Amino acid sequence: MPDAVRVKLGGMQNTLSDEALAAWLRLSLQPGVGPIHAHRLLQCFTQPCALYQASYATLRAIVSAPLAAQLVAPLSQADAQYIERALRWATESGQSLITPDHAYYPERLRQLPDAPLVLYACGALRRLEQEALALVGARNATPDGLDHAHAFALYLAEHGFVVVSGLAHGIDAAAHRGALKAGSERGGTIAVLGTGADIIYPTAHRALADDILSSDGLILSEFALGCPALAAHFPKRNRIVAGLSLGVVVVEAALKSGSLITARLAVEMGREVFAIPGSIHSPLSRGPHSLIKQGAKLVESGADILAELRPDAGRLAAYSPASPRAQAPSSPTWNAIGYDPITEEQLQRRTGLPPAQLQVELFTLELEGHIERRGHGQFVRARARTAC
Repeated sequence: MPDAVRVKLGGMQNTLSDEALAAWLRLSLQPGVGPIHAHRLLQCFTQPCALYQASYATLRAIVSAPLAAQLVAPLSQADAQYIERALRWATESGQSLITPDHAYYPERLRQLPDAPLVLYACGALRRLEQEALALVGARNATPDGLDHAHAFALYLAEHGFVVVSGLAHGIDAAAHRGALKAGSERGGTIAVLGTGADIIYPTAHRALADDILSSDGLILSEFALGCPALAAHFPKRNRIVAGLSLGVVVVEAALKSGSLITARLAVEMGREVFAIPGSIHSPLSRGPHSLIKQGAKLVESGADILAELRPDAGRLAAYSPASPRAQAPSSPTWNAIGYDPITEEQLQRRTGLPPAQLQVELFTLELEGHIERRGHGQFVRARARTAC
């Protein structure tokens, strides 16, 4: 194994000894010692190397006898093999181990009492230096929600924010794709995983992960290499999503969801929380609406977020995600259709039209692109698809 692991830092090189990196990795693997306890230990020893070089008597003065014995015990063969694997992984092009003494360790993340001891990073580390905004929401998002996530992420990336999300189905994926559309010279995107950095989950998003890396984005995880997707990992992943960011934007979410956990964590960290309102009839609007009732900032456009975070920039012209088409048709059926899905039976009650005439008008409106047909025989006004 080489004497040092060289981690690329933009145009610089940061040389960390194998011994120092191995100690950080060992501490991250230490049974019964989570990040909070580990950081308390490091207040006494500063560096993990010093911790593992301390005598049993020194350790016993500050920790329990079983933990002191555990810390002075020889490294297990399994941990030694894993550490060697991780160090070797970090020598590959575009792959890095980011510890709290690394130049690119995010300052906002460092403020957390349970800040990760090791971050496994693939891609452009410079994204960790940018102002970041998290964009999260439902996996089973509606078409409107996906459009909103894409448009808001595109707008924010165009204005220099790196968009942080979790690579999940639905809102996360739409947010990453929106940020990518802005181009690699703009804000870019960071995907935070609930698996090891060498495992893309869901597997259907391998191509999206490749697009993120090829566009100077970043994939980040605190979980050990080879770590599978487990339910307990995702709340931990969510704290990193919130911790990296100036604020969290919630697009669509049920009342009990990971997105609301991310928003709650953001509040506890002193971050901003933004919520995009939706239909009062949609279960996925209940999460954002609940956040708004609790004090989250209601936003209808990316410009609303920009005005909050950069008030000196002034209010920019905002696109309303629910803008109707420029030339609205003159039709009693059109006037009876709102932005919430409505059935043909409901329309008949509203308009009083004979069924045959109503069906003709619906067919004409759909053919001209004024309305969209949704599942379960529902209709909704079509929206202009433009950026926030």
